[in-house]
Amino acid sequence: MRAKRLFTNIFCYILLTVLSIIWVLPIFYVILTSFRAESGSYKSYIWPRGFTLDNYINLFHGNSNINFTRWFTNTLIIAIFSTVLSAFFVLCVSYVMSRLRFKMRKKFMNIALILGMFPGFMSMIAVYYILKGLGFLETGLLKQVALVLVYSGGAGLGFYMAKGFFDTIPKTIDEAAYIDGASKWDTFIRITIPLSKPIITYTLITAFMGPWVDYIFAKVILGNDSSYYTIAIGLWTMLEQEFVEYYYTQFYAGCVMISIPISLLFLLTQKCYVEGVSGAVKG
Repeated sequence: MRAKRLFTNIFCYILLTVLSIIWVLPIFYVILTSFRAESGSYKSYIWPRGFTLDNYINLFHGNSNINFTRWFTNTLIIAIFSTVLSAFFVLCVSYVMSRLRFKMRKKFMNIALILGMFPGFMSMIAVYYILKGLGFLETGLLKQVALVLVYSGGAGLGFYMAKGFFDTIPKTIDEAAYIDGASKWDTFIRITIPLSKPIITYTLITAFMGPWVDYIFAKVILGNDSSYYTIAIGLWTMLEQEFVEYYYTQFYAGCVMISIPISLLFLLTQKCYVEGVSGAVKG
């Protein structure tokens, strides 16, 4: 039994090591290429023959074709507003579905569960024409507002995780607040929210990730106005045929730069993030 257990442990360690290498290797290649001194896309070797910081320096200089600083700012603004609205919608809907009992509640939950199985881009064309009919696609600023509305509009359907967390909070706390004269809104804001920091952190992170990495909806809504591009569209532009040879290594530098905010966000909120995932049970 000991030999069998030892063999199983060794096998698991080897498997995890191999999987870790496979997972880390692409990230290592991206970082390595971002410091590569040689320009051009295709090279017959992986390890650069020279290293430089010019890829990062040139990335922020900006020109008529590539304006990374503007793209980064656009994405940050859209992501922040989308995160705030999405988190508000998700927390409100999940609290209502967890605490209140009303007609059509079960049917609504089933409908939301079914709709969540379909990818969002299936509604892309319909959303585009709705926004066009409402006049949101006339200027670049309105397009960015439309993008925030698109990202946050359907966020309420993703309430299952937060609902599961709210289900773990004893209802007796709410009942005690009602006896003291608190309304449902007061109970939600002053009691439930302070007790729900883990799931709030989880909701904020997931809501921030969507706008930060999305390409499809951003490209459809923003069109060809490069000054209002998000970072995903901008980085893809750097790989177009007329730019790829010149901006290839700068593209990798851009990939590293946009990963820094996400990495810092996960590191700073890791404890609350793990508690939010482990403490939520669908129900």
